[in-house]
Amino acid sequence: MMLNFTKNKKVISFYEKLLFIGQYSGCHQISERSFILKGKKFPVCTRCAGVFLGNILAYIIFSFYILPLKYYLIGCAVMFVDWLIQYLNIQNSTNIRRLITGIIGGYSLTTIFCLTIKCIVLLILKIFEHLFN
Repeated sequence: MMLNFTKNKKVISFYEKLLFIGQYSGCHQISERSFILKGKKFPVCTRCAGVFLGNILAYIIFSFYILPLKYYLIGCAVMFVDWLIQYLNIQNSTNIRRLITGIIGGYSLTTIFCLTIKCIVLLILKIFEHLFN
């Protein structure tokens, strides 16, 4: 699927493109749950911004340091519980808490993804080694 950055045959601004990409990524973009910088809201909410930061950190750190899988599962659960508490109207989350749980969840989920890919690659290499030896 291709992203269309035109609005009634008019080229839209870079900021509007970022908003579109944020919406396209699945973010609700609620203003009260987004950071505001110089009068403009971020293209994604604070939790999504945290998830994106966590993704980037995971890709950088994965090569150097890996914890046991249970810690990453707990990290994903932390973000889910924060979302669930807010969704059930038990307690409203703050933007700082959304950002922190987003970073933890994004880092954890991306690391689980990287671990899965690593296991698949190692399994394929082992199969090839077995077939050709």
